[in-house]
Amino acid sequence: MTSILGKYSNLKQRIIAAVLGAIVIIAGIYYGPWSYFVIFLCISAITQLEFYKLVGLDGMLPLKTFGTFAGSLIFLLSFLVEGGIVDDKYYFIVFPIGACVYMIYLYRKRIKKPFRGVAFTFLGIIYVSIPFSLINVIAFHPGVYSGELIIGSMLMLWASDTGAYFAGVRFGKRKLFERVSPKKSWEGSMGGLLLAIAMAYGISHVSTALEVWQWISLGLIIVVIGTYGDLVESLFKRSIEIKDSSRLIPGHGGFLDRFDGLLLAVPFITAFLKLFE
Repeated sequence: MTSILGKYSNLKQRIIAAVLGAIVIIAGIYYGPWSYFVIFLCISAITQLEFYKLVGLDGMLPLKTFGTFAGSLIFLLSFLVEGGIVDDKYYFIVFPIGACVYMIYLYRKRIKKPFRGVAFTFLGIIYVSIPFSLINVIAFHPGVYSGELIIGSMLMLWASDTGAYFAGVRFGKRKLFERVSPKKSWEGSMGGLLLAIAMAYGISHVSTALEVWQWISLGLIIVVIGTYGDLVESLFKRSIEIKDSSRLIPGHGGFLDRFDGLLLAVPFITAFLKLFE
């Protein structure tokens, strides 16, 4: 009985946190480009800090503050360039900022293997900041700000997660990738796929941003690549023997746990939109 109540309590926390988070994100996207910018900049920075904290637990010493600053700068530049506020020549600011990482480590006398820190500082930018920055490409596709594509992508991602969770709990038997994530099942993945495709089909009837086949294609990308993103983060967490990236989101863990699928899916979504626009 205690275990059942515990599961119910955890599920209740997950639902409340998910609903509140979804309301904040969708409201920010819908309200306008600057509210969208503030929300996703905060999410990107928090997620990147969580990543740096986790690699620090494994003995690595990345530049947490500077790396997050550099990642946030990339997000800012991407937003300004895609929004047509500044010229894309300002992207070249990123290169001297990145070069500063090497110079900072020259003054870190107590670090025996500084290039490990250099590598993980850049990995935090590549793994977290760049995917979030690519969301700006989606936000301003095809040239003006519109929340339709982002909201649609988020709804499909959430539908995939929800379908996978409930189908996995109810029907899950065959393990999807037991070595990395023992709880994930093929049945759960199929549940996530069906709900995400249903969501994509529904969105295509109320949105004119894309054609039906494009929405369904995005749904497939989000489910397949998002699942790999989740597995990649699970592999990362298992390598340092932790369960959650943090406890910031009740019932979900941390921001890295919540957006891991998005991190890997966004580059594929962006490429798809650019190639088939």
